[in-house]
Amino acid sequence: MGVSPKVRMRTVNRVPVPMMRAALVAAAIALGGPAFGFDLPTPSDSGMCCDEAALEALRQGARAYYAGDTKQALDGLESAAESGHPAAQWKLGRMYAAGDGVHEDDLKAFEYFSRLIAAHGDDAPTSPQAPFVANAFVEVGSYYLNGIDNSAVGPDVGRARQIFTYAASYFGDAEAQVNLGRMYLDGVGGDRDPRQAARWFLLAARKGEIEAQLRLGQLLTAGDEIEPNPVQGLMWLTVALKQARFVHRDDAEIRAAHEAAFSIAGEEVRRRATAMADQWLAENAAAYATAGDLDDGQPRSAARRTSANR
Repeated sequence: MGVSPKVRMRTVNRVPVPMMRAALVAAAIALGGPAFGFDLPTPSDSGMCCDEAALEALRQGARAYYAGDTKQALDGLESAAESGHPAAQWKLGRMYAAGDGVHEDDLKAFEYFSRLIAAHGDDAPTSPQAPFVANAFVEVGSYYLNGIDNSAVGPDVGRARQIFTYAASYFGDAEAQVNLGRMYLDGVGGDRDPRQAARWFLLAARKGEIEAQLRLGQLLTAGDEIEPNPVQGLMWLTVALKQARFVHRDDAEIRAAHEAAFSIAGEEVRRRATAMADQWLAENAAAYATAGDLDDGQPRSAARRTSANR
């Protein structure tokens, strides 16, 4: 298709994987001080960690959260987080990052995510807590992109790019792959490399990430320093447009890109691209059904985060 889906993920710049993991975990938490410190995990997730008291605190916090009782929710979640439960630490980080029932506090969110990374950053990507850990890396990387006002966490795009690389490769996190592709495409935190951008976008596009499908489609259509592939380009733009409409997302940019590609494509290219898009959507119903599901109170499902090719 002009962009190989095979990306060497297990090493980065020839640094051994264990050494790279340790370095990136340390980099992610370097400025994250101690902190106190989802939706309620499924029963299969109860093996994450912790004793029964921590699990009960988590359950009570979750029930209170859904009942709109923020004080009780915080009490339960903080108790579970203090006992080291990753879901509680992650949820508290998300609440403070979004101002969800609490005063918005990016530094406190950063600290919760950093604490989670410090304890579980090297856990297996198939572990029950992996979705929470992977998203914590994405959140910390995002904070390093812009920094946090009035704090010691300043902008560090190089560190952000390293953290996204780890989450994208080791955990196969789709959101990290999109962020990394965008940084390669724009030359943020390192040299501009459209070919690497396309590879990361491809991995995320296959998991249903609409932005990745849009950017990949544009790259393949334009042939921006990569081999152009009008059929594949129009196919991904068609998939992105249909998914955006399915989830009622603003599709103006996608529609404009699709119309531009469609207008210059021949009849055969249009026919093949449409057929391939319909086939992809039929074969990837799970990704299609959850397209654009950034955060409904829990991290992305493992099905969307990972694939055989990571």
